[in-house]
Amino acid sequence: MLQCYPAFEEHTYLVMSGHSKWSTIKHQKGIADARRGQLFTKLAREITVASRQGGADPDMNVRLRLAVQRARDNNMPQENTDRAIKRGTGGEDDTTAFEEVTYEGYGPGGIAIMLQVLTDNRNRTVSEVRSTFSRSGGNLGESGCVAWNFESKGIIVLQVSVEQSEEMALTAIDAGAEDFDFDSTALEVRVRPEGFEQVRRVLEESGGTVVNAELAQTPKSTVTLGTREALQTLRLLDKLEDLDDVQRVYTNADFPEEALHEYRSVSS
Repeated sequence: MLQCYPAFEEHTYLVMSGHSKWSTIKHQKGIADARRGQLFTKLAREITVASRQGGADPDMNVRLRLAVQRARDNNMPQENTDRAIKRGTGGEDDTTAFEEVTYEGYGPGGIAIMLQVLTDNRNRTVSEVRSTFSRSGGNLGESGCVAWNFESKGIIVLQVSVEQSEEMALTAIDAGAEDFDFDSTALEVRVRPEGFEQVRRVLEESGGTVVNAELAQTPKSTVTLGTREALQTLRLLDKLEDLDDVQRVYTNADFPEEALHEYRSVSS
């Protein structure tokens, strides 16, 4: 189980636990899998859309600034970023129009799943999403069926030792973070969206190693799964993330440690 520091109420830890564990494993797995090509394509698509909507200057375009920072966090080459910005501002011969769509559905055990999508063909995307749900023990739902159970938060994951964790967590709280979780070598900090960049900056200036940072949809309440359903759900989430048009996948599932351990083993 994740460690819960006494500075916070127990319900804070419980609400975070499912998302925290999966977020940490996603990052670890992403490094091991080296799915860089697909990841860079998704990052570039977000940068293109952000620059098309708000211009090419990250200082004046918050969405672009966050997208560029996320690309840096994932070691995407600067030339890829520059090309994506040019594409978004008309500097390259690419008129592809991407539509932002949110899909919602259910996984094994009735857990909620929400997808953020950028697509140039909604019919193709919804067909792929529905098929992936159906083949993996879930089903695509109606708009609004699970969105009520999620809220926007800034999520910052740091690589820390046990000795560093408490000091870094308190630094985050002093900077404006709302709460945190610690799991072995990872500290996840949650913050209101408006304070996201400030808290990240303070943590980095304090020596923190940020391994993942993004604005995310986090669950207000979670559903605890048994091992079998947890493994089914993890496989479903993986398949959804592998779809080219899917930018983000969120869930309210809370995964038992034995399922996460097995998932790490078969996925490494």
